[in-house]
This record gives sequence, C-alpha cells and structure tokens, in this order.
Amino acid sequence: MARYTGAVCRLCRRENKKLFLKGERCYTDKCAVSRRASVPGQHGKARKKISEYGTQMRAKQQARRYYGVLESQFRKYFEMAENKPGMTGENLLRICESRLDNVVYRLGFAASRKEARQLVRHNHFTVNGKKANIPSILLKAGDVVAVSSKSEKIKSVVEAMSARPVAKWLECDKQNMTGKVVELPNREDIDLDVEEHMIVELYSK
Repeated sequence: MARYTGAVCRLCRRENKKLFLKGERCYTDKCAVSRRASVPGQHGKARKKISEYGTQMRAKQQARRYYGVLESQFRKYFEMAENKPGMTGENLLRICESRLDNVVYRLGFAASRKEARQLVRHNHFTVNGKKANIPSILLKAGDVVAVSSKSEKIKSVVEAMSARPVAKWLECDKQNMTGKVVELPNREDIDLDVEEHMIVELYSK
C-alpha cells in the first residue's frame, strides 16, 4: 500500500497551518508550526509571490494531507465527486470524510487520522460485524463501526475516547465501543479550513 512515510510536521510547515497530523502534540507548544513557522527547505524564509495556480495547488495539497491521501487516490475521489449530483467540491470532501480511517478518527477512537489508519490496518475494527482492515473503505449511512473485542483495552483507543469529541453526523456508544454513520456530512459539518472550489478549478483546467 503506497503511503507517505516522511516527517508529518514538515507537511504542516509547508502548508503554513496546523493539519493536526500528530494528535495531541499539535495542541502543545511542541507543534512545529508554532516553533518554526517558515516553509521547510533552504529558501523557506524567502518571500514569494504565489500565482493563481499556486493558490489552487496549495488548496489541493492541504486537503490531500488532511486525509493522508496520495495524488492518484485523491484524483479518483474527484472523478467520483464529479459524477454525483450536487456541488463537486462538497461531494469531494464528503467522500474523503466517509473513509473508514477518517470515521474512526471522527468517532474519537484515535488521536489522529494517521493513528486511525494504523489501527485499522492492524485489524482493530469491524464494519457491520465483519473484519475491516482497509483504511480507504468508503462507508455509507447506516454502517456500524466497532472496536474488535480483542482491542477494547488498547491504551491509545481508551485515551482518545476520553479526549476527542464525536462528529455531529456520527453516533458513538463509548460504553460498547461502537459507532454508527447516521448520515454523510454536509459542508457545515466538516470543520476543515479547505477551499474546495479551488480544487475544482485546478482539476477542471
């Protein structure tokens, strides 16, 4: 499975905003964006005028990095969004939000999407009672996600459940460690600072 394996704090610095890729660390003074606000690299502190294309590219890169998706997969999601009724940009974010690893994160079972992805890959969750170890599975309304019985005492899961809120479009039974997708989110339910119309303009060229 292709995935980014480099330093994740470098990605936040490149986008000049917190992408919350390292869980609790992002809320402390250790956050790389707070400590080193410049873009990484030899010429990171140089001021550069950003073109329209550059602005659109940054919007796309930010969205990809929020969800931990590589370019080929993200482009596939965009094509899916184009073929759905409604606004393409909102459809794109809705598809990304419906990924299993993101739903695990939104339910509060993990401190970050990266941690959620790892937990899913290690068979710690089920979907509708069946083993699910593919982070990119797209869920739909009515699907039930549960922590597998052998994983209920994992320290990181227990700690995340006590600290993280649950998204409005999900239901979570913390006592039984289960969650349900009530409905796919509307744009106002997605608390990401992403300009999705820029992504649509970029891919439509």
